[in-house]
Amino acid sequence: MALWQGRSRRKPSGGRYRPFRGKRKFEIGREKQFTHVGMESYKLYRTKGNNQKVKLLEAEFANVADKNNTITRVKILNVTENSANPNYIQRNILNKGAVIETELGAAIITSRPGQSGVVNAVLRE
Repeated sequence: MALWQGRSRRKPSGGRYRPFRGKRKFEIGREKQFTHVGMESYKLYRTKGNNQKVKLLEAEFANVADKNNTITRVKILNVTENSANPNYIQRNILNKGAVIETELGAAIITSRPGQSGVVNAVLRE
């Protein structure tokens, strides 16, 4: 079943909206594809205006900034914390706000890997 991101058929009060048109192709959403720890792989999507969105499916390295703002590309070992969903820790899912264990230490992901196609992180104090 396709995900549909159009207007709801219900009002906030619970009443019904009368549809003034049918569904449109640009209102279809995409199935969730999470970014995992593993060999680097990504998927390209065409967006509106013939632009492209890069979805990172698996990531092996992260661009980590330390307190001196020096950026280093380091290997991701595993996910240690994730406030979005505790189940994401067991599944090694990378998303914004997740705490990852790297070769330099613990780091917090600041980018959105499913949107930008890159894992940027800041070293934890």
